[in-house]
Amino acid sequence: MDTFRIRVKKDIICEVVKPSKPSRRVIILARGMPTYPSKSELLFYFASQGYWVFCPRYRGSWESGGSFLKISPHQDILDVIDTLSPGFVDLLTGKKYQINNPAVYLIGGSFGGPAAILASQDKRVKKVVALSPVINWQVESKVERLDFMKKFVRSAFGFGYRYIDRDWDKLKTGKFYNPMAVINRLDAKKLFIIHAQDDEVVYIKPSQDFVKRLGCKFWWLKTGGHLSTSVLMELKFWNKISLFFK
Repeated sequence: MDTFRIRVKKDIICEVVKPSKPSRRVIILARGMPTYPSKSELLFYFASQGYWVFCPRYRGSWESGGSFLKISPHQDILDVIDTLSPGFVDLLTGKKYQINNPAVYLIGGSFGGPAAILASQDKRVKKVVALSPVINWQVESKVERLDFMKKFVRSAFGFGYRYIDRDWDKLKTGKFYNPMAVINRLDAKKLFIIHAQDDEVVYIKPSQDFVKRLGCKFWWLKTGGHLSTSVLMELKFWNKISLFFK
């Protein structure tokens, strides 16, 4: 399996892993935040299952250009989808790749959950798995309150995330980058929510309310805390996800 980098819409740097056999199946991974950008082991695992794998750096974070949260991060996911059929270029070798008629699946973890859920409104997206997702930014945990995180991310991650206060504060409105705000526009058949009941970083209650209203597939774990996307390499998780994707 080959790994390389591409640039999407001038700003977004995206890590790509190519499966060993020809495939039109694609997984785009919407990562949590704050976190370090590389998820190489997970990307290679998905590729070993026969998927092209794309892991974009959100605008305004890490290697990507732009300003973080100036626009909704789900647009970054849609911009990656836009480049699949026209083709994308390995920045190191200059080799161009193209995925004709891609079957696109999204996986979002924590902060990346809203990106995956909101992007599911696009007809090109087949299915979405959201792991410990933020469903409603107006329900804040005691561990990661928005005002605290605004200062912490800036001081602890430096230029890893570049934003202005006004854009960060849009999360408080409940209208920006917020799945609950668009629940009436979502397709329940596309979504699978996984959350642990003892998650103290992102509370499960908004996920439960969301599922009750929408009627999408769910899996509530009794324990597990704030689930990392790395758990998806465990057989009990991947079996459920791959079955949902089929």
